[in-house]
Amino acid sequence: MDLITPAQRDELFDSFERDAFHLELRDDYGSPVEDTPYARWQRGQADDYTWLGPWMALMKRVTGEGRTVRRVRVVSEPHSEYVTWEHSLTRLNIEAGEDIRWLPRHRLPKDVTFPLRGNDWWLYDDRLLAVGHFDSEGRVMGSEIVEDPDTVAECIRLRDLLWSVATPHTDYTP
Repeated sequence: MDLITPAQRDELFDSFERDAFHLELRDDYGSPVEDTPYARWQRGQADDYTWLGPWMALMKRVTGEGRTVRRVRVVSEPHSEYVTWEHSLTRLNIEAGEDIRWLPRHRLPKDVTFPLRGNDWWLYDDRLLAVGHFDSEGRVMGSEIVEDPDTVAECIRLRDLLWSVATPHTDYTP
């Protein structure tokens, strides 16, 4: 399987036309960009969020052009330490133009199954998926590009269902 890097996946934001949607299913992520800020937060130290600058600039540009970027974060409750940290940062994503909703696992609709081996994915314009792959320690390895129409259609149905039952960030109290 061929994987693209996170930087190459971010380049897909330059080519989508209307909507990018991210389904997040993990309670912990490992990313070199986040390692130091996360450790700083765990120690109770302040963060200037400069490490988020490139992502924030990208989101501001994309949403400023009238395109939407949405996420549903399916999370366990009580939250893992990582999700607690992620929740504390989400206001920055919202300020940059993203629309983020939360869905506790215990509130998942009955009989929901997750395609793509339960991996996270980005769906661009209802036509292209970038499926996240992680190593055994949860570190991001890269994304697989999937354009199979049946798989994309399954992800569209799941996106619409989860979006309709997830709680907007401003209304979600962990």
